[in-house]
Amino acid sequence: METIIRKLQQIKSRALAEYSNFHVGAILVTQDGEEISGFNIESSSYSLTICAERVALFKALSEGHRKFKAIYIMSDDDAPCPPCGACRQVLFDYAPDIEVIMVGASGDVRRAPLRDLLPYAFNKDRLIR
Repeated sequence: METIIRKLQQIKSRALAEYSNFHVGAILVTQDGEEISGFNIESSSYSLTICAERVALFKALSEGHRKFKAIYIMSDDDAPCPPCGACRQVLFDYAPDIEVIMVGASGDVRRAPLRDLLPYAFNKDRLIR
């Protein structure tokens, strides 16, 4: 876990968060153990900001990855920071069985299956075809 924490700290330090000053880093782990990183990127038009978790997921998807086992998330907060609702939904769309590992800057760690963080999730089965 110490290695992951060091990597998360490094990734988080590259976040482009000049408006909120809230830095987040994420590492998405594929089924075969590859690690794909992401950090939050803010826009002066706040609604166009993208979270670290979605950056990592979209990067992985664009590189052809489709199976994931875990995502590690770290922010500047001492307490572990859970993914926002939008990230939970997008992660559920592509990795509903993923484990979410939230790491506080203090080193405190919390783990939860994504399904526990997004009960009664909206999914493609609800779409009219």
